[in-house]
Amino acid sequence: MADALGVISAGQLAIINGGGARPDTLVLQCVQIKPMASQQNQERYRVVMNDSCNFIQCMLAQQNNSLITNGKLTKGSLVRVTQYQVNFVKDKNILILLDVEILEEYGQPEKLGQPVALENPQPGGMVESKPQPGNISGDNMYGAKPQQPAQQRQLPSRTNASSNGGSAHGNIHPIEALSPYAHRWTIKARCTHKGDIKTWHNKNGEGKLFSANFLDDSGEIRATGFNDAVDSFYEMLQEGSVYYIASPCKVQLAKKQFSNLNNDYELTFERDTQIEKAEDMDGVPQVRYNFTSLADLQTVEKDNTIDVIGILQEVGEVGEIVGKTSSKPYSKRELTLVDNTGYNVRLTVWGKIAQDFDAQPETVIAFKGLKVSDFGGRSLSLLSSGTMNMNPDIDEAYKLKGWYDGSGRNEQFQSHANTMSSVAASGPGDRNAYKTIAQVRDENLGMGDETDWFSIKATIIYVKQDNVAYPACLTDSCNKKTVEVDPGQWRCEKCDKTWDRPDYRYIMSVNVSDHTGQIWLSCFNDVGLAIMGLPANDLMQMRDEGDERKVTEAFAEANCKTFVFRCKAKMDTFQDQQRVRYQVQYANPLNFSLEAKKLTDMIAKYSISDNSLFVQ
Repeated sequence: MADALGVISAGQLAIINGGGARPDTLVLQCVQIKPMASQQNQERYRVVMNDSCNFIQCMLAQQNNSLITNGKLTKGSLVRVTQYQVNFVKDKNILILLDVEILEEYGQPEKLGQPVALENPQPGGMVESKPQPGNISGDNMYGAKPQQPAQQRQLPSRTNASSNGGSAHGNIHPIEALSPYAHRWTIKARCTHKGDIKTWHNKNGEGKLFSANFLDDSGEIRATGFNDAVDSFYEMLQEGSVYYIASPCKVQLAKKQFSNLNNDYELTFERDTQIEKAEDMDGVPQVRYNFTSLADLQTVEKDNTIDVIGILQEVGEVGEIVGKTSSKPYSKRELTLVDNTGYNVRLTVWGKIAQDFDAQPETVIAFKGLKVSDFGGRSLSLLSSGTMNMNPDIDEAYKLKGWYDGSGRNEQFQSHANTMSSVAASGPGDRNAYKTIAQVRDENLGMGDETDWFSIKATIIYVKQDNVAYPACLTDSCNKKTVEVDPGQWRCEKCDKTWDRPDYRYIMSVNVSDHTGQIWLSCFNDVGLAIMGLPANDLMQMRDEGDERKVTEAFAEANCKTFVFRCKAKMDTFQDQQRVRYQVQYANPLNFSLEAKKLTDMIAKYSISDNSLFVQ
């Protein structure tokens, strides 16, 4: 293979950046390609070029897009640039590549040389460039008149900063240009996510860490702080705010098992890393999404990470599972999202998000960092590094809300397993299918080692009235049972606290029926509230006051209500006897428009023939 280092235009980028003479042609190496947000259905690509000494951000003119789409221009390719222009944008020079030739004889070698970021750009020596009509589509960004460089500002020195008292951040680096070879850099970026502080204990010791995601107009990057950095930066960094972050700060290969960002590198905060909150937030975008519609989930590979926006249709109760390896309990909550493609999907949130989730049905929610699973056809799970934004101020949210208010509320939705809203017969393994009570028993749901899930449409015929609620702890997210140790003194052993009153929570057994039979269901507080129509505290107060007439009326009102119950079936041991326990995760009142549509679809599945049950 030909010697690539022998032909590359070494050092020419620094000359161009400093305002010197510009050669007619350049031979450069492509080290990164990223698609940009398209406008007016016009694709654009941002590329980073290397001359073995420095790298520079470039914009590929539209007439050259085919070089990328047909696979000729890839990472590592050498190119001969025969026509280009230089624009000074946001305190840095950018090359607009107008005419490019791929030097295929050199293949795609690894990164040539040890390039570093360009510093001290000089716009004054540049010839003002005129935009090429029809070639470049931008956000008043490329092809614009040169701007005056921003006045340099000094980062305030920290008590643990280096002796020079900080570094100026007039020359801002784009995130996509960061690499282990970059030195003395500063980025200006928005904190889009800050995770909880985590601790570890092993034979080598113990410690703590946290991670945060940062975004600028070129890309996103994950940063992690350990031990002292947690104390220095965790309280300072707030989601949504913009910060200057300056080296020393380690840039290393990203650990993809911990990050869902599209970046090959990540940052590690060091003791002397300098972080300053930016008062000027101009030019720094909000959270950037790349939404996948629910209808397209079937085409997404398992374990891929995506962004989704949808209307919240159902909210399940908080549950708890125990990790197989850690044996630690984890809180989880299941949600159902729908969108204007006519599909729904089950989505699981975890931990503190599951415990604190308070969004109401019909809220628009945008999720970033969802892992795709093939459980039940297709389902989603919010990663620990993912984010959730309710009613975001973006065009997609307004469009979705307008559709739902106009017609979506009354539509029927499909699941990727064709179960939740399909009227076709379904097997025992279908997770979201409507089943009859007879099917639940005949299919022996809950009799195996795994938990079985099902949905039934049934009517309450009796609510067991003894032990309908228990006195719970008042601590948020505790909900453990309290014991009255003295009159007016309720003690929680878990929290080691005593309260003057408990918070009563429902724990109910209800008997429900459909046209095929009856079944007993166990319900917790949220479901009990939907069934009874009043809080458990009010019901227990009636009993304490001896108002049995109101208590009887409250239970009578609960009878004959019809719900769609989402249930899980699992084998349980009670008084040394095994039995299947059916526990309700959530209960939704009937949506009559949706139910009517399902019935008409069921009728439509019968062919009109001589053997039909129906006559014309």
